[in-house]
Amino acid sequence: MNTDNFMELTFPARSENESFARVCAAAFSARLDCTVEEISDIKTAISEAVTNAIVHAYGKEGGRVILRGEITDNRVVFEVQDFGCGIADIAQAMQPFFSTGNSAERSGMGFAVMQSFMDRILVHSHPGEGTTVRLEKTLALPDATA
Repeated sequence: MNTDNFMELTFPARSENESFARVCAAAFSARLDCTVEEISDIKTAISEAVTNAIVHAYGKEGGRVILRGEITDNRVVFEVQDFGCGIADIAQAMQPFFSTGNSAERSGMGFAVMQSFMDRILVHSHPGEGTTVRLEKTLALPDATA
């Protein structure tokens, strides 16, 4: 990631930190003068990625999550990284309604939601080593000549 417009935040994998991560991502993105809808999209995708890390990577044992952000021109890129159990089959995990969590509490729509709100999502994972979810969004900046 580019170090000029870069942020990194490390926090414990606890559910109360999900809202903290989404607010930090929104504040970081707001530097681009994006729309309220774009900020909402980013917050929703970050919320899903962080929740996945907290619930699926660590379960009740806990761990840490890293949120990284980068701005390049009119594009924001976020990475949510955990060091938990990893994903054995990424393609299967990205299928709507698939979940390794309690089916009564989890809908299995986390990756689908991320994909619907961001332009691109990449998932890198190795069982036993953790997962990194990369979320990319190009923002429609206001016309400076208007």
